[in-house]
Amino acid sequence: MLQEYTNILVPLDGSKQAEVALNKAVAVAKRNEAHVDVLAVVDPGQFGYNLAGLADGDITYQLVQDSEAYLKETVAKIKKDGFEDIDFHIRMGSPKPIISQDFVADHHNDLIMMGSTGLNAMERVLEGSVTTYVQRNALTDVIVVKTDLMNTQVTK
Repeated sequence: MLQEYTNILVPLDGSKQAEVALNKAVAVAKRNEAHVDVLAVVDPGQFGYNLAGLADGDITYQLVQDSEAYLKETVAKIKKDGFEDIDFHIRMGSPKPIISQDFVADHHNDLIMMGSTGLNAMERVLEGSVTTYVQRNALTDVIVVKTDLMNTQVTK
């Protein structure tokens, strides 16, 4: 029996891998007549602002504004290509629990599709990747997208 997904979550962080995951998620959504939620998680502490006592509303505001502009542009491209059942969301906090549990519970996603790595190499070294955490702790199925087969050419 084939699994049919109806509500797919795709976390985006601006990385190429995340965008490849979004493209594949849209293809899955088209086949399943599913909805896609695109999520950016803004973590002001990621850059050490909170740790250094430098938490600044202006910095947080700019991070949110940058994320919103990126998501609007990305979703607009998807809609221009003919897929309309897509929404974007921004959450504040740590990406690991938000992606794996909080957002999924709130929006009833039945699949998370995400890139194998994101933008933050230092976090992977110090804490382990968000993707690894989500794979282990998600409330739903997770597909980790590692390659873009449509744009990869095999040479023999």
